[in-house]
Parts: sequence; structure tokens; C-alpha cells
Amino acid sequence: MLPNSESYLNHPTFGMLYLVTPADKGRDIYATLYAQKMFFLVTLEARGAEFEAIPYMDARYYAEINISRCRKNRSDDLVVWQKLFKQTFI
Repeated sequence: MLPNSESYLNHPTFGMLYLVTPADKGRDIYATLYAQKMFFLVTLEARGAEFEAIPYMDARYYAEINISRCRKNRSDDLVVWQKLFKQTFI
């Protein structure tokens, strides 16, 4: 998923979530927008979304892997992902 536009989901309990980074196998990492930082591994399916709460360090790990992949591939999106990483984790 490209970071060109912001991506949001609505969690039934925790409200608005924003995209932090792509993960693996068609899943993405989202974080709570308004509450304390909570991270979810999200799988979008035809019947809805599956949310799995994950620890902060796991979410950060996925983000670091994504940045590393962008560097390796010389992706134009690297700057956007780095900015999002800093806003989320630093």
C-alpha cells in the first residue's frame, strides 16, 4: 500500500485508526488516532476487517522492515514512510 494518501479504518471499540505501515501477507499495521497508542495488525477481508492487537515493539519492527525495504528498492515513498515512522515512534 502506498502512503500517498492517508488511510484510516474505524475500529468497533477504539475508534479511528491510521495506517502506520504495511506488514506481511496482505496485512497492515494501524494505530489508534485519539486514544493511547495501541497498535493492530489488520487483515481486510470481504466480510470486514480482522483486528489483532500487537505490542508497540512489534509495530515498530514492521515499520523498520518497511523502511529498509524502501531503501533497498530505492522507492520514491521512502521519505513519506520515514516521516510517518518519526511521527509514530519517536
